[in-house]
Order: sequence, then C-alpha cells, then structure tokens
Amino acid sequence: MDDFMKNILYVVIPCYNEEDVFPTITERLKIKMQDLIKRDKISTASKVVFVNDGSKDKTWDMIEQLTQKDTLFGGICLSRNKGHQNALLAGLMEVIEHADMVITMDADLQDDINAMDEMIERFLAGIDIVYGVRRKRDSDSFFKRVTAEGYYKFMKFMYSDLIFNHADYRLMSRRALEGLSEFKEVNLFLRGIIPMIGYPSDFVYYDRSKRFAGESKYPFGKMLIFAMEGITSLSVKPLRLITFLGIFIFLVSIGILIYSIIRHFIGETIVGWTTLMVSIWAIGGLILFSIGIVGEYVGKIYLESKGRPRYIIEKSSNID
Repeated sequence: MDDFMKNILYVVIPCYNEEDVFPTITERLKIKMQDLIKRDKISTASKVVFVNDGSKDKTWDMIEQLTQKDTLFGGICLSRNKGHQNALLAGLMEVIEHADMVITMDADLQDDINAMDEMIERFLAGIDIVYGVRRKRDSDSFFKRVTAEGYYKFMKFMYSDLIFNHADYRLMSRRALEGLSEFKEVNLFLRGIIPMIGYPSDFVYYDRSKRFAGESKYPFGKMLIFAMEGITSLSVKPLRLITFLGIFIFLVSIGILIYSIIRHFIGETIVGWTTLMVSIWAIGGLILFSIGIVGEYVGKIYLESKGRPRYIIEKSSNID
C-alpha cells in the first residue's frame, strides 16, 4: 500500500452552536494534525470532520467556508438537531470507508488533544478501541464532580461494562466501527454500546481542562435525562429491582398484618393511624415510581418499533 494511504486518521467532532469556539478549535487541531503528519504517525490523507447538529448560529457557515479553503477539514450537516449521540454516530458512519482509525471528541476541546499521540500508538500496536479516561475531576465544580462520579458508580452497578470517567473521547479502528454499525437501536448511548463490540481495547489517561469559551451543552437537567437514557438503554435491572421491591413490600405487609391483629386484640387500634397514613403514601409513591420506570421501557419499545432514521444528512463538504 502507498504511504499516502497508510494509517489514515479522521477526527470526528459533533458541533452545536459552536461559533464562539470554532476558530480556536480549528487552529489547535490543525497544528496537532500537521505535527502528526510531519512525524509520519498518520497519513497525509487524514482529516478533521465537523458534524453540524442543527446549529442555530453560524457554525455550519464557518465549517463550509473552512472546508472550501483547507482540505484538512471536512464537514457534515444534519437536516435538524438530533442530539450529541446521533451526531457522533452520523460522523462515524460517514467516514468509515475513508479512515483506518477515527478519534471522536467534543468541540470544547476540554479533552487533551495531546492524548491523541498515545491513542495512535496503541492503535499501531494492534488495539481496536482506545478509551480516553480522565485522571481526576479537579476542573469540575464540587456538585458536578460528586454527581458525575456518583452516576458512573451507579451505572457500574446497573451495567457492568461502562468505563469509569470516560465520555466520548476515544479512538476506534475501522474494524471496530464496522462492529458498531451492526447495532441498530434508535436510543443511542455510545458509552455503553461500544464496550459491547468486544475487540481488543486499552486506556489512555489524561487531564481535562476547563471550557475556554462558550457554554456547556449539558446543563444538569439535560445530564439527568442523558443518565436515564443510558440506564434504560443498556440494562433491565430497574425492572428487576421493581420485582424485588414488590417482594420486599409484600413481606413488610405481612409483618404489618400481624402487628395490626395484635393491636386489635389488645384494644389499641386507633394508635395505628399514623402508620396507616405513612404506608399509604409510601406505597402509592412506589407504585407511581414503578409505573414510570415501566413506562420508560414501553416508550423505548414504541420508538424502536417505528424504525425511524437516527439522523438524516442534508449535505456534506470535503469528506473524502
């Protein structure tokens, strides 16, 4: 194979309203890519591909202008906003035929781009999936650090294959991407799906910096929804927990029945009023909570059964 075609790297970056950070992103990535090419780590055919996820600002205009004047960059524009995970998948599936390896990262560049060097070394050593894992969360607020680490621990309990402190900064080989293409679900949670592929994997540890411009696209409310998506997309443990909870409440009810009979025969039935009220409210709340969890799964079945496309590409620029 010609040297031009060896070790082609594509960097895929989902973008949503990133006009404030876009010039800095492109400048930093161009320097990094040129350095990797100069050191013969990647092919001169390598590219950075931005996926516009229905941005409302000038993000796509900036991407299109950049791709027309610099062949190092490519762009994909989705027909509407489909969410971070769908935008990421769209980029991966569109470049699968052009790249030997693909690195995904967020547009804020909080992830250390210098970790790409080590990822590529692991790929050259025969690793198909290299996960970027944060060493620590010093750049996060106390609240975000506690909730994020608590979420990963909870997800580890609910679904054992989730990588702790790993988001969407990773390298995947073409073989791994072909494996990913076999997963057809509409409700995407790539952090949980990718470990299911099962090819050789490794970790690269790095320090994450603060966002240098713009606003986070994942406030607390959106992160909470994303967490629920991850849990219900990967595991049926919540449904099993409802079953165990029902068994536990049934056993408790037997104890309360015995207690009530005893109180009846000693003539102190009025004393149980508080216990009765608390039990009614507690059981009522648990029933509603359980119905809500079951509803989440029924809703996902409904969406999956429709077979709607996960994304629609409106146009692209300089991908190959």
